[in-house]
Formats: sequence, structure tokens, C-alpha cells
Amino acid sequence: MTGSTLRAGLHHPRSVGEFQAWFATDEDCLDYLDWLRWPEGFVCPRCESASGWAVADGRYKCAVCGARTSVTAGTLFDRRRTPLTVWFTACWMFAAQTNGISALSLQRLLEIGSYPTAWALLHRGCARCLSDPAGTA
Repeated sequence: MTGSTLRAGLHHPRSVGEFQAWFATDEDCLDYLDWLRWPEGFVCPRCESASGWAVADGRYKCAVCGARTSVTAGTLFDRRRTPLTVWFTACWMFAAQTNGISALSLQRLLEIGSYPTAWALLHRGCARCLSDPAGTA
């Protein structure tokens, strides 16, 4: 799926209410990332095999090479400590504002513990989210 085929309301939410309904939990965010990354189903990043299955720890195991990977591996969400719901909300807020949003405002609105964390969300994540929704660039 290419970015040009993504449509509001069908592939991403159109309003704050829809956003909150779609991304209420980290699992909802992971499901969305899974769909963006592998719209036709899991493909092993190591051997490019299309056969594998989800394992109990939330990762996928390739049926051919046995590699395990998560939907966030190799993306800006890889090894994150901040919940995906916070990342998604930060990106939504950044994109929804005509002039973006300041790190201080983001810190206050999302009750993020530190200014550096809010700044990092905006500068390392949100601009990249807009250019690559699957987070794979």
C-alpha cells in the first residue's frame, strides 16, 4: 500500500473522536502498525518469506528461517519506552495543528514526565511519522 492510497476515515481517523476510538490502547496502535507494515500479511525482514505466525510475546516467527521480529523492529518505535498511545497522540497533535505544537505544550497536554522526552517525540518522531506512516524509512 502506498501513501497515495491512504484515505481519511478509511485508513486513518478524521477526527479526535475517531482517533481516540481507533488508538485507545497500545495493542490498537500495534495492530495499525502491523496493517501498515504488512498489508498483505507478515513478510520476514530477514529472508522475505511470506510464511510465519504470531507468537505469545507479540512478535512474529518466520516459518522458513526461524527469525523473530516485531512490527516495530527497525522503525522509529523500536525499543521505545514511551507507550505507543503517547507516540500516536503526539503525532496526531503535531499534524492537526496548522503550525505544529511546541514540546512544552505537548509535555503538558500528554502529561509527559520530562521536557526532553516531549522534545524527542516531536523532533525524532512526529515529522517522520508524517512522511512515513508505517515508520519504516
